[in-house]
Amino acid sequence: MAEILRSCQDCGLDRQFEQLHGLAGSCPDAADGQCPEWACVACGAVLIMGLSSRPMLAAAPAVVFDRVA
Repeated sequence: MAEILRSCQDCGLDRQFEQLHGLAGSCPDAADGQCPEWACVACGAVLIMGLSSRPMLAAAPAVVFDRVA
């Protein structure tokens, strides 16, 4: 599984993030199979990196923070 170190908005610290669908081509939410979703291993907050291929989301920011319930 792919991992990166990023600042977690919920934790307020640099934390390890894991890609939710780490295997190439395994993401059901991305047309190219490359998963843009990364989860903080400490608190579960989700970081979405990259632009969506969907036209209605093309203007979305490159990085979006979201909470996992």
